[in-house]
Amino acid sequence: MRDCVLYTRGTVFPEHDGRRFSQEGERDVDIHQLRNVGIIAHGGAGKTTLAEALLFNAKATERMGRVDDGSSHFDYDPEEIRRQITISTSFHHYNWNKVEVTVADTPGYINFEADTHACLRQLDGAVLVVNAVSGVEVQTEKMWHLACDAGVPAIAFVSKMDRERADFQKAVDEISDILKVHAVPVQLPLGSEEGFRGVVDLFRMKAYVYKGETGQFDVTDVPSDLADAVAKGREKVVEAAAESDDSLLEKYLEGASLTEEEIRKGFTSGVRSMKVLPVLCGSALRNIAIHPVLDMINFVLPDPSFRGEVKGTNPKKKTEDVRPISIDAPFSALVFKTLADPYAGKLSIFKVYSGKLSPDMSPLNAGKNATERIGQIFRLEGKKQKPVGSASAGEIVAVPKFKETSTGDSLCD
Repeated sequence: MRDCVLYTRGTVFPEHDGRRFSQEGERDVDIHQLRNVGIIAHGGAGKTTLAEALLFNAKATERMGRVDDGSSHFDYDPEEIRRQITISTSFHHYNWNKVEVTVADTPGYINFEADTHACLRQLDGAVLVVNAVSGVEVQTEKMWHLACDAGVPAIAFVSKMDRERADFQKAVDEISDILKVHAVPVQLPLGSEEGFRGVVDLFRMKAYVYKGETGQFDVTDVPSDLADAVAKGREKVVEAAAESDDSLLEKYLEGASLTEEEIRKGFTSGVRSMKVLPVLCGSALRNIAIHPVLDMINFVLPDPSFRGEVKGTNPKKKTEDVRPISIDAPFSALVFKTLADPYAGKLSIFKVYSGKLSPDMSPLNAGKNATERIGQIFRLEGKKQKPVGSASAGEIVAVPKFKETSTGDSLCD
């Protein structure tokens, strides 16, 4: 038997430029240009609609799917369509400014939270969706704790800002008070309820005014009536950045101004250490203020290498072994979900922890001492699959028709 490891899980924003994700044949993927992001929320908060809006604005889909008419790219199971809820985590991907993002739309209802928990442990970031009308709800709190338990840094998105009784500040206050987290708005809304039309970006200090539901926007100066609120909001962003880095805090307390680069660096550090939860807002259904969410995912959420390494047991030597999350290490992966596809048959979904997987390999199932043949490797696009020539460290992919391998099993070279 081969030696292998049985793994257990123990600049200002770039300019908006969505591009289609493309991948054919053998390829090497820069792990620093990957994001694996879960969308989490209380059921009905607008989680799946946000996921659809992310795909559409990144040009990964030609139309924005909707939950209410059964056209969602994520909620495609007949029972999900009938009940208009997410029952099982589904995956899709997009490319935004050369960063490849795998999006996992997770269940928000308590009956299906075990699936959310299992998937979150393989993700590297999360977007916590909070209803602007209802605020923090029971499962909002539960999902936040699941993300914390999994060590997954997050950003928050206050959804449905166009709805009657939408209240951004109330939502922010509840996030801080109920979730016990340092919630820092990085935007302020322009208008409210039916008059909601965009946001003020507290990093760029510009207003983004959206044109209907097109996703297009004009960039303008901050409205004079919001000048005081924007100045206070900006100061809180700078404070959060300073408090996340001792050297920046010392400089800030001495009265010196932080550079834009220092603010970005400090703020990102605060998010990744889970000391800060950035709060954005928008209307996914009306396609307002989605581009900033795409930017923020790239900007503050970590790539897979952020976790550093994985520990496991060498099944031959029966000793602990460690592998870095890197393409330069031997191949290892964990199967964390299994699907039954009507065309592909059994689909094993796994995250590649280290190394690279190619169709000509026969990795070992470390727990069952059985080799598996690799035929095709797929990227998941909702209910569809797209063949890829290989999978590198940090990627989430699927392989059909494993004979011995099931959920929870490790694969290695």
